[in-house]
Amino acid sequence: MTELTQVLRHVLPVEDPDVLVGHETGDDAAVYRIDAHRALVVTADFFTPIVDDPYDFGRIAAANALSDVYAMGGRPLFALNLVGFPRKLLDAGLLEEILRGGSDVVRSAGAPMLGGHSIDDPEPKYGLVAVGEVHPERIVRNTGARPGDVLVLTKPLGSGVVATALKKDAAPTPVVARAVEVMTALNAGAAAAMVSVGVSAATDVTGFGLVGHLRNMLRASGVAARLRASEVPVLEGAAALAAVGHVPGGTRRNLDDTAADVRFDDAVDAVTRLLLADAQTSGGLLLSVPADRVDALLEELEGGAPVRAVIGEVVEGPAGRIEVR
Repeated sequence: MTELTQVLRHVLPVEDPDVLVGHETGDDAAVYRIDAHRALVVTADFFTPIVDDPYDFGRIAAANALSDVYAMGGRPLFALNLVGFPRKLLDAGLLEEILRGGSDVVRSAGAPMLGGHSIDDPEPKYGLVAVGEVHPERIVRNTGARPGDVLVLTKPLGSGVVATALKKDAAPTPVVARAVEVMTALNAGAAAAMVSVGVSAATDVTGFGLVGHLRNMLRASGVAARLRASEVPVLEGAAALAAVGHVPGGTRRNLDDTAADVRFDDAVDAVTRLLLADAQTSGGLLLSVPADRVDALLEELEGGAPVRAVIGEVVEGPAGRIEVR
C-alpha cells in the first residue's frame, strides 16, 4: 500500500446524491451534478519544475492539470493558477514566463484563466485548479472496463526518465524537445474521440506510471489485463537514458508498489519494466474500449493524439492483476 493510499483511508466517504464521482475509486477528477443536464468536473494539480525553460514548464503543468478533465469526458470551463515561488526571484521574469505558458495552454483549450493564488515558497511550484463540465450521463469513469475490451494508449511513455536525465544535463536536445512536445499536447483530441466512439473506461497516465494507473482502473472495474510490452510506445531516447541509470525515484517506487499485481514474462527486460512504471507528467489517456469499436476509435484518434497504440486487452481474473508479455 502506497503512502497516499494510507492517507486517503482516513478521508470519510461522501453521502450526497449529487456527488457523481468522489475519491473512492481513485478516479481522475471529482464530478458534481448541478442539474439533470450539467455536472462540474473539478481537479487540482501542481508540481516543481521538470524542464529548464519556464515557459515550457508552465505549458506542461497546465496541460497536465487539464488532462484530468479530459479523462472524465469533460470540457474545460476555466482555470485558476496555483503558484509557489520565492519572493527573491520575482524580479527575474521567471514567474511571468511560467504564467504565460500556463495561460497560453488554457486559452488553447478554449477556456479563460481567472486568477488564482500564490505563496512565497523557496522551491518553485506551479499548476492549476481546472474546472470543466460534462453531461451527468456521459461521464467517462475508470470503473467500467470489461473482459474483451482492448487497451489503447494515446501518448508514449518515458517523460519521467527524460526529465531526470535533463536535471543531470544528460538528455540530448532532440530528446528533450520531443518530450516537451508530447507533454504540452492537450488530451482534447483523445477525449473527443473516446466520447464520440464510446469507451468502457478511461484514465490518464501520470505519476503512478502505466502499470500503476492501469492497476487502479482494473481494481475499480473488478477485472485483470494483459499487456504486450513491445506494443507500448516509448519516447525516442528514453530507453537508452534509463539503461544508464536516469530513472526517477517515483518510477522505482511504482515498480515496487505494483510488484504483487504485475507479472512480467522473463523476456521483458529490466529497462522495459522501468518504463512501464515510469512516473509520467502530462501523459496520455489509457482507454478501455469494446473490441468492436477499436477501429472506429483509432480512426477518430488519427491526428488528434501523439500516438494511438493498441497495447493489450482486459481479461477475467483477480481485480488489478496485470500480465506483461
